[in-house]
Amino acid sequence: MGSGTALFSLLAIVLAHLVNGALYTNPSQLGASQYDFIIVGAGTAGLVIANRLSEIPSISVLVIEAGVSNLADPSDEVPFLDSTLSPDTILTWNYTTTPQSGLNDRTLPYPRGRVLGGSSTINFQIWTRGSVDDYNRYANVTGDPGWSWNEILPYMKKSESLVPPSDHHDTAGQVDPLVHGTSGPVQISLAGYSTGIDQRVIETSHELQHEFPYNIDYNAGYPLGLGWSVGAVSTSGRRSSSATAYLDPILSRSNLDVLIQTQVTKLVSQDSTGGSPSFRTVEMAQSSTSERYTVSATKEVILSAGTIGTAQILQLSGIGDPALLESVGVTPLVNSPNVGQHLTDHPLLSNQWLVNASFTLDNVARNATLADELLQEWSTSGTGVFVDDGTNQIAWTRLANETEVFKNVADPSAGPASPHIELIPGDGYASFVAPLPETGNYLTILTNVVSPASRGSVTLASDDPFDDPLIDPGFYTNPLDLYSMVEAIKQARRFLSASAWDGYVVSETSYLSAAQTDEQIAEYARNFTSTVFHPIGTARMAANDSNEGVVTPSLLVKGTDGLRIVDASVLPYIPAAHPQACIYAVAERAADLIKAAWGESI
Repeated sequence: MGSGTALFSLLAIVLAHLVNGALYTNPSQLGASQYDFIIVGAGTAGLVIANRLSEIPSISVLVIEAGVSNLADPSDEVPFLDSTLSPDTILTWNYTTTPQSGLNDRTLPYPRGRVLGGSSTINFQIWTRGSVDDYNRYANVTGDPGWSWNEILPYMKKSESLVPPSDHHDTAGQVDPLVHGTSGPVQISLAGYSTGIDQRVIETSHELQHEFPYNIDYNAGYPLGLGWSVGAVSTSGRRSSSATAYLDPILSRSNLDVLIQTQVTKLVSQDSTGGSPSFRTVEMAQSSTSERYTVSATKEVILSAGTIGTAQILQLSGIGDPALLESVGVTPLVNSPNVGQHLTDHPLLSNQWLVNASFTLDNVARNATLADELLQEWSTSGTGVFVDDGTNQIAWTRLANETEVFKNVADPSAGPASPHIELIPGDGYASFVAPLPETGNYLTILTNVVSPASRGSVTLASDDPFDDPLIDPGFYTNPLDLYSMVEAIKQARRFLSASAWDGYVVSETSYLSAAQTDEQIAEYARNFTSTVFHPIGTARMAANDSNEGVVTPSLLVKGTDGLRIVDASVLPYIPAAHPQACIYAVAERAADLIKAAWGESI
């Protein structure tokens, strides 16, 4: 998570050739007006579906992506450069939130991937599944045991392949290989670069084991404790995204077409023999002034446009809260008031300490010559600093006084195995809201509320599909989340009180140092909280017979025909984890559900 102008200039140097010749770049180039399946969005989930459906040669599949291709571009494969990929780049939807009352009316950048691979192409690669409780809660609220931990675990393994880290160090005691898949498309690995704080972090876990016990593999379903971080990084030290893992190897399939640089403007309704309106026709355009094209699916349209994009497209198509739709001039077709509601995200706070060290990753961010040398090392051998993706360890904790806290309010976590808080220690100065200081070496601990109680929304600003929607994550609108963040700061301070940090940690940075009382810490949090960019829930699953939710447990949109959703928007609750591993597993199961639904036809 390094920062600095040197890294941004490096990105500009390696950014090139954003269109791959194997892809269609204009709707007029499509050779067909009908496909069996149309997938809207080539993101984390969409490309899993495209890969698995196109395994069947008799099935025709079209993927429509608003963004660019990155398959001929190495810039997003460099783990250390992940912080340069967003916001304000060609690879992202450069959204901005509405003013957040819980953040003293600040607005936040809210980038989402607008590129093949979606947010798996621009994220920080962290690979965390969540807890057994997360998935068992999904099964309980949907009435479908197929979403339980035991049933979804094979899909988690199917999506991944645990490979040696790029430095090929001995990983014994750092990961449990039996927990992981070994032949899936996404390569995952332990950190391939050892930072100056690794040993101190592990020693702290041993010294403060009552609060931060060592956990050999937090992806086993019981994440509480501190363990070595796993990332979606290949054994050659490169990002592994849905684009590189699921699409690139199968682009030559004759039954798969991929159209990029084209935005879906709405789904067109037609009468269905079953009584519910059919949404098997997609309208699309390349700009607000360009020609509109349509293409139809004979079987299903699958929305995989992400938590923001899917909610926007549904509403533009007349699926949502009738009053909200009419207020912006959209004719309501399906009364589905939960569309765009229940947006949930993880609030994050970046906290820094000045340290007594001559080298941290800050040195790289400030020195273009050094950065260029290290980039060359990565390019040649896939080793060195540039395989670093921001952290080598993560700690997952629950509130220390949870018994007292939850006497009067409900516990928002999925269960006792689920954390409330995540601590991410990092070598160097990492911040989403403040630039790297010109001098000094730093340690960062990111504090993250991973079981938030606050909810927000995504609603239309107008009936123009090229207008950004109104994104309101609702950070800290539930006071429990602010309380949890205050407790997270206290945990971070206790973590650094261990003797392992004696002589290394010099002082807290000014804003953190000024926040000592609970009230001061809360105000510090309101002023500096950002997000980990983990939005979910705007088209959430619910039981078939429930009036709640947008999709069924099979991910079919309620009240419609021929329309399914497969992306993070369907999650009823946010996992206490960085969600990409969860999304891959959801998509793998969804592919099997789709195949089963059309078994006689395909």
